[in-house]
Amino acid sequence: MTDKISLTGVSGFGYHGVFDFEKRDGQTFIVDIEVETNFDSSVKSDDVRDTVNYAELANIAHAAITGEPVNLIERLADQIARECLDISGIVSVSVTVHKPQAPIDLTFGNVSVTRTLP
Repeated sequence: MTDKISLTGVSGFGYHGVFDFEKRDGQTFIVDIEVETNFDSSVKSDDVRDTVNYAELANIAHAAITGEPVNLIERLADQIARECLDISGIVSVSVTVHKPQAPIDLTFGNVSVTRTLP
């Protein structure tokens, strides 16, 4: 049996993008994370040490958003996903990075990419 933890809407201000003005001016990025894990131990113990701590996932996402700039949000999603996979108990992870202020000269709601790793 595989269980899931979902964390949505972690936001921060970062300087990611391919254009100089994106790296200079920055913008808000939003991250959603879903991890597959197993709740059997935590259900029995009722102890946070026996599950994936979602605060740790939030800290990973926020540190990546506000950290060293990358050109592509695909790379940012991969970076976050790989770091999440280092957490004990995570079987797989799916990370979506939203760039709602992407430099597109048309009206749009959101741009996002999703990276899933086993």
